[in-house]
Amino acid sequence: MAHYRAAESKREQFRRYLEKSGVLDTITSVLVALYEETDKPNNALDFIKVHLGGAGPEPADTDTLRMELADLQQKCNLLMEENKELRNRLMQYEASPEEGAAE
Repeated sequence: MAHYRAAESKREQFRRYLEKSGVLDTITSVLVALYEETDKPNNALDFIKVHLGGAGPEPADTDTLRMELADLQQKCNLLMEENKELRNRLMQYEASPEEGAAE
């Protein structure tokens, strides 16, 4: 029986801790918002993450950003190659110090 009271006491302490820190109110408000949604989301966990503020961009936004990142990386690589090529061409046309002294 003493073991049961110790476990109950720990549980009660934890509940008070959650109340004091505002966790219970926040979770309750998010669950109420989910309950009051007329069109229930396909993924309730994503809804909760977004409303708790712990989630990053929406999954659709993430896909868009990944595609944009890949596109920009490809453009960057092309520009780096072009820059390298143009530097090499410029080096061909610049006179070396020895050639400039001969003239």
